Amino acid sequence: MLSDVRVLVISGSSREGSFNRQLAAVAAGLATQAGAAVTTVDLRSLELPIYDEDLLSSKGAPEGARRLVRLFAEHDALLLATPEYNGFPTPLLINALDWASVMPAADGQPSGSAAFAGTVAGLLSASPGAFGGLRSLLATRQFLQMNLGMLVVPEQFGLVRADQAFDAAAALVDATALAGVARVVDAVLRTARSLKAVAL
Repeated sequence: MLSDVRVLVISGSSREGSFNRQLAAVAAGLATQAGAAVTTVDLRSLELPIYDEDLLSSKGAPEGARRLVRLFAEHDALLLATPEYNGFPTPLLINALDWASVMPAADGQPSGSAAFAGTVAGLLSASPGAFGGLRSLLATRQFLQMNLGMLVVPEQFGLVRADQAFDAAAALVDATALAGVARVVDAVLRTARSLKAVAL
């Protein structure tokens, strides 16, 4: 195996019982099985206020934003599962990335934009509906690629009828759905490993 990769796993929803948290956990398990070092991030635990430049000027950067930048700087790749809110990713996700994106370089830590740049990302979504939240992934892909400089792999997966997709142990019951998640995880790890090999 090529030099291993470190992968962040993030859900755009932190609510109890979130289908996207469950889907993110499935992806994290597959990445771990494939030899990656996985770190799961609960965005709610960052305790970030709504982004406000006046707040930034008066009180400085929230520690949660600095922590998120550190995590991106320490990891090669991102597996992101986000639900669809009116066709867009969640405010929780966008707010966290907005905060991290404006963090300047400090104390040996890169700026937020530098930490994001070149991160290999794979997109997942889950929804009780028939489209699996795929509409949100269009906006998410553009945001991560064009605004934050990430390398988003072409493979993506939307889990339809997510309210029926998991068993009592939060495992996917359908082999086809599991294979869809595995394709995204494999593409992310393969790409990240290839880039690390070239950089050696």
